[in-house]
Amino acid sequence: MGKSKEIVVLSGKGGTGKTTVTSSLARLIPSKIIADTDVDAANMYILMDPRNYNKEKFKGKSVAEIDDNKCISCNICKEKCRFNAIEIINGKYKVDNLSCDGCTLCSLVCPANAIEMKRQFVGEWYLSDTKYGDFVYARLDPGAENSGNLVTMVKHQSKLKAEEKNIDLILIDGPPGIGCPVTASLSGADFAIIVTEPSLSGISDLKRILHLAEHFKVKTGIVINKFDINENNCKSIESFASKTGIEIMAKIPHSYCVINEISNRNIPFDNCEDLSEPVKEIYGKIVEFFKESDVTE
Repeated sequence: MGKSKEIVVLSGKGGTGKTTVTSSLARLIPSKIIADTDVDAANMYILMDPRNYNKEKFKGKSVAEIDDNKCISCNICKEKCRFNAIEIINGKYKVDNLSCDGCTLCSLVCPANAIEMKRQFVGEWYLSDTKYGDFVYARLDPGAENSGNLVTMVKHQSKLKAEEKNIDLILIDGPPGIGCPVTASLSGADFAIIVTEPSLSGISDLKRILHLAEHFKVKTGIVINKFDINENNCKSIESFASKTGIEIMAKIPHSYCVINEISNRNIPFDNCEDLSEPVKEIYGKIVEFFKESDVTE
């Protein structure tokens, strides 16, 4: 089998319905590996109801640790730390792990060699079974860094699982925004579905995420969720898409059915026709895109 195709579902802002669309596609697409790369606020597992069969700790940055037995209280480390991460507590020098940037300067200037840099466990990643297929996801500890690296780990494990199962499609529920975890999610993707909403912030953030996808040379399509809550803004998105040559893959209406189903931890595809029909349109256009890309290759 060749390289697995990657579809990543993104949004310039949170709350647009990205996970709702991804989970519904996971319900519809017959053969795929499912991944959630929103490691800072993973929530797709709530709808997927996974059975975890493998859990691994994830190591993040190194932080300084001071050996009290070696420390001579010279105060050099505290003076040199530009992040103010070293404190004196009950007469002993201690490092605040959240403030420490892992720059190693304190360990280099310590005359007593009392400071050691130690890697920290900052999260976990999981391999799991669901009734919709294999699912890979992760959780970063609150306030921890290295989200981009953890996203890369999730994608790597997804690719290994796809190779093991001889599956040629990976469906990724990406994070919101345009930050480090988003760039890690977009890198290497074949197609990005951008879910937006007809609000001013939705339009602004749509343009930012499309600019980022263009930088990575990833083909994109737009899904307008809750398109009927503001007709003028919806028309603005359609006009923008027409001018830039980006396809509107589907328009999903606001639906209380979707809200109720998600509140009950159900994927709304089966019971909400207002959602299921647009999702079928999205899937059809995905199939069409990959057929065309296979021909051009």
